[in-house]
Amino acid sequence: MATPLTIADLKKLAQRRVPKMFFDYADSGAWTESTYRANESDFGEIKLRQRVLVDMTNRTLETTMIGQKVSMPVAFAPTGMTGMQHADGEMLAARAAEEFGVPFTLSTMSICSIEDVASVTTRPFWFQLYVMRDKDFVLDLIRRAKAAKCSALVLTADLQILGQRHKDLRNGLSAPPKLTAKHIWQMATRPSWCLDMLQTKRRYFGNIVGHAKNVANVASVPKFAHEQFDPRLSWADIAWIKEQWGGPLIIKGILDPEDAKAAADTGADAIIVSNHGGRQLDGAPSSISMLPAIVEAVGDRIEVHLDGGIRSGQDVLKAVALGAKGTYIGRAFLYGLGAMGKDGVTLALDIIRKEMDITMALCGKRDINDVNASIISGRS
Repeated sequence: MATPLTIADLKKLAQRRVPKMFFDYADSGAWTESTYRANESDFGEIKLRQRVLVDMTNRTLETTMIGQKVSMPVAFAPTGMTGMQHADGEMLAARAAEEFGVPFTLSTMSICSIEDVASVTTRPFWFQLYVMRDKDFVLDLIRRAKAAKCSALVLTADLQILGQRHKDLRNGLSAPPKLTAKHIWQMATRPSWCLDMLQTKRRYFGNIVGHAKNVANVASVPKFAHEQFDPRLSWADIAWIKEQWGGPLIIKGILDPEDAKAAADTGADAIIVSNHGGRQLDGAPSSISMLPAIVEAVGDRIEVHLDGGIRSGQDVLKAVALGAKGTYIGRAFLYGLGAMGKDGVTLALDIIRKEMDITMALCGKRDINDVNASIISGRS
């Protein structure tokens, strides 16, 4: 295949290279997947204003997210089991993000550990926290993130209870994966993936095994995952987390203006408008459809970011035009990682950057910081 030109091209390559159960894990939504699909399709309903005969020279996409300089308003979303898309996946993606000048966010449920990622990066990355019942373990995760010099903590608020994902159930995917005959066949048909995985020691949940209580080996992970996500998590817990962390705090999983106001009241530095990639409440609205109302409710009090459905630079530009100060890509970089490793992640970023840059120019803007609703058709 020729050099991929779009994120969709990378998706096709990843599907050919990554075993089905792991590709489907990254590519699935909850129940009917209606919200997962809406996250993408609703971007298509937003039309851009074409402007002509304007100076298009000296363009820049540089801006800031939570006060940190970024080469474009894009960060990597925290994604679980990234290291199953490609061997050492989190480490490769973090290096690609660092070289490109955008933030990388490491998931609590990563394959590579906080320390693994810190060992291959020179600038601070972000860490995403799931709040568990075992508060000593939560404190240990925060301590390790501080020791690794992580520069922001992303608290996920929308996964107290796990949404049902039919693809995972049909594939028999578990944590850790069980090697059934079907799974062995899926892996055997992806020899390059297998070869890479044989050459790494990082195949399990590096932030959990050997760190969480009574999780000395991978066999203990299923019981831990089933028991530890805390359904009692509430707004009252944010102050404690903020105090323990002591640095920039971002709350991810906001999809309602009232929740956005509650998040702003906590003193967090930013919120991420997100429905967990359509993987939690199926039937919820898309992230981009809720962005304007949330920006209107709290945009003067807290930095508003957006996650969900971004598959192009045009999607990023539309989100910025509607008030997002930053955006997150999850599946877009996972497709690149699964398809081509670190080079694929860099290519995904480059595809998004080029699309955003050209589209911004054709909308009559030269600086991403000047992009607003005036580039959206029907708005001013």
